Amino acid sequence: MAAHIVVTGGAGFIGRAVVERLVARGDRVTALVRDPAKAAHLGDQVELVHSDLTDATTLEGAFRGADAVVHGAGFYAVGIPVAEHPAMWDANVGTTERVLDAAIAAGVPRIAYISTINVFGNTHGRIVDETYRRNLDEGFLSYYDETKHRAHEAAETRIGAGAPIVIAMPGQVYGPHDHSLASEQLALAHAGKLRYIAVPDLGCAWVHVHDLADGIVAALDRGRLGESYSLGGDIRRMDRSIAMAARIGGHRPPLLKVPNVLLRIAAPLNDRVGGLPLMPENLKETISAGAGVTYWANHDKASRELGFVARSLEQGIVDTWGRA
Repeated sequence: MAAHIVVTGGAGFIGRAVVERLVARGDRVTALVRDPAKAAHLGDQVELVHSDLTDATTLEGAFRGADAVVHGAGFYAVGIPVAEHPAMWDANVGTTERVLDAAIAAGVPRIAYISTINVFGNTHGRIVDETYRRNLDEGFLSYYDETKHRAHEAAETRIGAGAPIVIAMPGQVYGPHDHSLASEQLALAHAGKLRYIAVPDLGCAWVHVHDLADGIVAALDRGRLGESYSLGGDIRRMDRSIAMAARIGGHRPPLLKVPNVLLRIAAPLNDRVGGLPLMPENLKETISAGAGVTYWANHDKASRELGFVARSLEQGIVDTWGRA
């Protein structure tokens, strides 16, 4: 029997892939979207409901009678100016609290919250698992890092009170329809158009968006309530990842690697003028979140309990951009 599943963030990169998986297996999907006109790509089989996710009463009404809720809406960016902090806090923390509380009040029996491996912070070269807890005395790496950590805490608090929540923790996601800076660097390297590598020592757990969507749906279906599942893939530094993408595309990787120390020297001027050409507005934060940082976690638990499989980065690059 088809389930009725309500999804927030369904028009976004990850949410789109999740919605496609749910529709393909015959579920009835309702997507709460800010602008239905911009979510037409989800197809005629998806019910689009206008919502900015700000009103708890309206959310509770939208969730009532649903078999499950997937909360994936949020604001991802690193290096934003301070003026945008309130909007990010509300998008990542406030919205998570409202959505989870409304789903709980509506009596939804299963709720999947899409968090991130970034909640672990800098793992300092270690490949950790879901039991790992970061040292908060080290501070946060970016405002995005802080807001996602607080949202994750909000989900755990509700789990502690008995809420039927399961948490999915994606690694560095890439694949069709992605517009992130990390994915863009792979795409440019594959096309032979990447001129230099910034933060070459950034460590990612790369996961293809279609594999991630399968993992999220599996967590929704059979994940143990109250548990978190790391859904990362290949563990690699950025320079090695870019070199692989270039090779698969039939090109040489960029010879120029911008030293982290040079970026740190440029940061004060960059941030004072609101961003030099090709630089983010907040370069200091971007360096903090990337230079020498590893966001590394294994997916052993998800593989064991959910049957999660992450294709290799090499295969994912071929599947996304092709082979030369």
